[in-house]
Amino acid sequence: MATVHEEIERKYDGAVDRPLTAAELSHVARLRAGGTEKLDAVYYDTPDLHLLRRGITLRRRTGGHDAGWHLKTPGPDGSRTETRLPLGSGDGRNGDARLLPAELVALTRADARGEQMAPVAHLRTRRDLTLLVDGKGRTLAELARDTVSAELLGASARSDGRPAGRSATTWVETEVELAAGDRALLDEIDARLLQRGLHHSAAGSKLGRALAGRLAAAPARAVPGPAEPSGGGDAPPGSVGAALTACLRAQVAALHELDPAVRMDEPDSVHRMRVTVRRLRSALAAHRRILDRAPADHLDRELRRLGRALGGARDAEVLARRLGEQAAELPPAAHPAAVGAAIRARFEVRYREAHRAVLRVMDGRRYYALLDELERFATRPPLNGRAGRGRSEARRMLRKQRRRTARRLRTALALPPGPRRDRELHRARKAAKRARYAAESVSPLVGGPAGRTVDRMKRIQKPLGAHQDGVMGERALADLAAATPPQDGAAVFGLGVLYARQRRDAPRRVEQAAEAAERLEH
Repeated sequence: MATVHEEIERKYDGAVDRPLTAAELSHVARLRAGGTEKLDAVYYDTPDLHLLRRGITLRRRTGGHDAGWHLKTPGPDGSRTETRLPLGSGDGRNGDARLLPAELVALTRADARGEQMAPVAHLRTRRDLTLLVDGKGRTLAELARDTVSAELLGASARSDGRPAGRSATTWVETEVELAAGDRALLDEIDARLLQRGLHHSAAGSKLGRALAGRLAAAPARAVPGPAEPSGGGDAPPGSVGAALTACLRAQVAALHELDPAVRMDEPDSVHRMRVTVRRLRSALAAHRRILDRAPADHLDRELRRLGRALGGARDAEVLARRLGEQAAELPPAAHPAAVGAAIRARFEVRYREAHRAVLRVMDGRRYYALLDELERFATRPPLNGRAGRGRSEARRMLRKQRRRTARRLRTALALPPGPRRDRELHRARKAAKRARYAAESVSPLVGGPAGRTVDRMKRIQKPLGAHQDGVMGERALADLAAATPPQDGAAVFGLGVLYARQRRDAPRRVEQAAEAAERLEH
């Protein structure tokens, strides 16, 4: 089982001639020798070093106290998150401990863009450790003097990427990692080491230093980060373009973080990724006026394709839970146990098939191309002149979204009950969702009006969502009853009872949505 912890450290080129003393550092009572370790690690990456270009390292270490698999990913504040697995955590074929563990493959699949990973470097390190200890004997930080020997493997041994013989290099570096101490102590140590002539390492990792030539041979992909205080893209601060850029970057980061969760089928991960896709599409649609439409429309089409795949799995998940809960509440005469078993059997298969379809999409070239396109788009959105406008443009967009929602709901309510009305109510619900997500995207810019729009859209979206659940439940139960053998009369009868309950509250839900829409227009 994987363990995860936050790693806060700093690296320096070279080593000090004059060691640090406890008197120079706050809260440090003494420095004591931590011993010497010999570390042996093989690093894995794609041929184009996709992981390393994003500051990620994946290694298999066979020496030292922390032998095992280590995946390090950078955080927004300069820290790194390390995921560890014991050796032999691969898929178990032939007992080969060198096989990449499936969990780490899933965690890096999006960063690797689906490419196969192989050994790129073999690093051997002699680590002389010094512990900085407080008066209670707690280790506040670890100071390491590392003598590193790096041997490049395979294509990494040549700057042009072609296979060649092995090449090696050696260097000395200093590393400081916090234990029980705080960042103030890290800053103190940093100042003392710089005074002694050390310099911060230009490479973020030992592997980065070893493969610096390969990294410089090709440009890194654009990776969006948090929106800068000066605004996003070419939009000035306080503009609708800056607000959109911040929204896009946040949602692209969320999509990327959810990728491994969906691959490993973590609870609710499909739903969260589907919502993220909807937020992205809503932002693109609501802000079309300030975007170059050709790239935005292409991105929307690719996101819609991903959303449809996720929707199949999510619908099966929702129906299984909702109908299963309702089946448990059936009276004894409706045979709740038989109905519940039929529902579980049907939707477990349906969900598995739908989840496999999601994974096929996520392992395809179009999905990885979408990730690249999203990162480029969020890094610098194709904004036009209107993007520089401020609150007036954001409020205009909100008014448009509110009117669009109200118009769709009026159209639906004018129809008699039936399939067409159900479709129009569903369209009105989707319009409310778009308006809600659009309002959230400009909430930092316009404040109260955006918050009120979000609240009112929720009051429309919630009852219409319950109505749509009933529509989908009817269809699913009708299909399930038709597929149930006639001799299983108990289950068929119970499914019929459950079918009749799907629209029991439909009039009240539609009325609630209508009342919310009326308040919205006023």
